[in-house]
Amino acid sequence: MAAALSSRFLNTVRSTRLASVSSIYKNGMMRYSTTVPSDSDTHDDFKPTQKVPSGSTDSLKDLVENDVKENPVMIYMKGVPEAPQCGFSSLAVRVLQQYNVPVGARNILADPEIKEAVKSFSHWPTFPQIFIKGEFIGGSDIILNMHKEGELEEKLKDVSANQKSQ
Repeated sequence: MAAALSSRFLNTVRSTRLASVSSIYKNGMMRYSTTVPSDSDTHDDFKPTQKVPSGSTDSLKDLVENDVKENPVMIYMKGVPEAPQCGFSSLAVRVLQQYNVPVGARNILADPEIKEAVKSFSHWPTFPQIFIKGEFIGGSDIILNMHKEGELEEKLKDVSANQKSQ
């Protein structure tokens, strides 16, 4: 009984941890950022230090614009590339991995305000959302179709070339 409870607790902790981790890939390096919920039981040492202020739509818009501008391939997804938390996000990541390109990623489950800012930025309601060279492409279904038709390879050709030369 104790082992079963312990196992259930660890699985809950793991899934909670995965939901609160976002990562940004840049130049082949991955940076992690964890978002700790604001509650009175969380010690100040574990609270986020660079959280965008609530209600600051300009700052969130700037964050999204910056992500899209600085990352040749940017995906806003549920989860992180190493642990997607929905089938559509998983599919998009698997397709993009076929091209061995640097991918920026942000976990929209970590901060609902970022999720809303991305929707507003792209004028698209669903996730994942993929941007290539600053252009909104769409979700996993569009990426998969572009992959099958050979369009994605063409779109990512110079991104792949840039990565190999770095």
